[in-house]
Amino acid sequence: MNIHRSRITIAVFALALLALSACKKEEVAAPAVAAPLSAPASTSDNAAWKAYLADVIKRNSGSVTGQTYAYYLPAESTPDFAGEYVRLLEKGKADVERGIIEGNLLAYGSPTSAKMADLVVGAFDGADPGTMKGVKLLFIGNAADSERVKAAVAPTGVDYVFIEAK
Repeated sequence: MNIHRSRITIAVFALALLALSACKKEEVAAPAVAAPLSAPASTSDNAAWKAYLADVIKRNSGSVTGQTYAYYLPAESTPDFAGEYVRLLEKGKADVERGIIEGNLLAYGSPTSAKMADLVVGAFDGADPGTMKGVKLLFIGNAADSERVKAAVAPTGVDYVFIEAK
């Protein structure tokens, strides 16, 4: 009887070890983190710019608990650029006037940084002070455009973050 009991004990022990070793293998396998994308060299490659901006937004949305509102303006060489600029400015202005609630993210990026800065300044023109506390705003562009964007959005109380497109 003791021999039978010891064989059962050994079998149970072996199964427990096998189960534990399988669990440890799953814990060891951590997903690889992709390297950040670089800003595309060509201002006219819309697909590459959209992928780059999506990557930057994803990497910088840490404290965001709500929605992300991404605004992309293509290069000035794009056919109907002027029309796209006007439509995006109208959308941006309407979004700001409607109000963005705490926990959401506004992200602005373009291969044409100066025009995107103009758009952000225009969208926030006349915005009520203190209405966007707890909202994060990313401006992805050139350092030369950051300060005027920051000055335009500061009265609303947004958490302004500048990310240099590089």
